[in-house]
Amino acid sequence: MNHEQNATSQRQNRTKTHLKQALIELIKEKGFHSVTVKNIVDYAAYNRSTFYIHYLDKLELAEDLLLSMLQGLEASVGRPHIPGRKVYTTKLNEPSFNIVSYIYKNRDFFELINYEDTLPGLHTRFSQTILKIYKEQFVFETINNIPVNMDYFKRYTSYGFYGLLHNWIHNDFKETQEEFIKEVIDLTKTHIYSFEYIRGEDRS
Repeated sequence: MNHEQNATSQRQNRTKTHLKQALIELIKEKGFHSVTVKNIVDYAAYNRSTFYIHYLDKLELAEDLLLSMLQGLEASVGRPHIPGRKVYTTKLNEPSFNIVSYIYKNRDFFELINYEDTLPGLHTRFSQTILKIYKEQFVFETINNIPVNMDYFKRYTSYGFYGLLHNWIHNDFKETQEEFIKEVIDLTKTHIYSFEYIRGEDRS
């Protein structure tokens, strides 16, 4: 029975993945508001009854797509880090920014920020997720231990990082991951002395 349940679960996940990918491609082709459920099932080569087993409508599919991608973004951050261990920014390297690799790996999705009629809530919730990561997953130490309002500091640095990511995506990932991460590390060293990752439960 467990084997049957596992096979069913895998099949359902595969179907959902195909429907999400169809939505991504159709948004790029015609804009979110012009996409219909019929467009989605035709593109994914399913029938409408299969779609409605999983989703009420395209808005529920859109929300599932956005939520799953942003949850993946949050989970990607902690993988290179050991909870509670201090990391000095002078020692940062490419694996330290696994979040950049996640975005590049899922660039089909993140390219949606370049479109005007795009996934509802994408721009707002993408930037909010970056802020959430800074606020909940890290403790920062400033250069020379300069005392600052840490809430402001995290907002300042997170929105700066989001701006760099947005620009990288908007420019069609012109710089390689390595080049982009190097620029981010160089900028990080100007205002952060060290950090600790504090969300060990998110490691997966």
